Amino acid sequence: MIKLYNTLSKKKQVFRPLKDKEVRFYSCGPTVYNYAHIGNLRTYIFNDILKRVLRYNGLKVKHVMNLTDVGHLTSDADTGEDKLEKAAEREQKTAWQIAEFYTESFKKDLKKLNIEEPDIWAKATDHIEEQIKVIKILERKGFTYRIEDGIYFDSSKIKDYGKLEGKKKKNIMAGARVEMAEGKKNPQDFALWKFSPKDKKRQMEWNSPWGIGFPGWHTECVAMSKKHLGVPFDIHTGGIDHIAVHHTNEIAQTEAAFEKDLAMLWLHGEFLDLKKEKMAKSEGNVILLGDIIRKGFDPLSFRYLCLTAHYRSKLTFSW
Repeated sequence: MIKLYNTLSKKKQVFRPLKDKEVRFYSCGPTVYNYAHIGNLRTYIFNDILKRVLRYNGLKVKHVMNLTDVGHLTSDADTGEDKLEKAAEREQKTAWQIAEFYTESFKKDLKKLNIEEPDIWAKATDHIEEQIKVIKILERKGFTYRIEDGIYFDSSKIKDYGKLEGKKKKNIMAGARVEMAEGKKNPQDFALWKFSPKDKKRQMEWNSPWGIGFPGWHTECVAMSKKHLGVPFDIHTGGIDHIAVHHTNEIAQTEAAFEKDLAMLWLHGEFLDLKKEKMAKSEGNVILLGDIIRKGFDPLSFRYLCLTAHYRSKLTFSW
């Protein structure tokens, strides 16, 4: 018997796959605009251990992980710059080159940490058509509205929006990187499709029924998990920073579009802190796996460190 803590129900549950002996498992992967830091990598070690435990118990696992290579903006409220486009300017490369380089870097880190790759790598840019289809369904069902910079999801039409975090709507965005986009009906509403700016041509943009632009970050995981796993599937994992916004918005879209749960169990890994502060690229206090190697440590020593703490407990890294 396997028991897993479900973020949605806030309790441990006996795990029973929806299909006998077959587990459909989706993990939120990296936004490939920079190197993954060791705080990011802790989550993927957790994913790897979970997958191995499931297989050890006689279950067949189909594992899908996304690669966000478009649409992830610098603000959780869908304002700011696209992280891929910003990185392209920084490094004087194309956004496509940035995505390819950091995707390969991430895969190399996984190999060094003895983390098995997923069965399917799902790139956001390979699933634009699927994302447009999801948005069209939401539009047809009356869950969208248009403002100057894009098509948005109306969260007020979801009765229990925010149930994953367990907060009321008015408190959901607390602590997030938020700048209120002009014209939004509610602070927690999110972009489904962003229009390309009129004064600046983007490298990554596509035609759509609403105009030239690019998909919002939260739609990609809904579209790709439905395509590769079907909904509902068994397990969805990510970091605790995904709970309040990204995973909350995945749930809202799936319930609105398909009138189904997205996943039966939600598992989230805690942060890896550096000197009791959250490690984050936005804070400028990150340590890379390469830094550990240059100090003379085996990457598997870091894997072992992560295994000394429960995945839902904070872990502090120090030299």
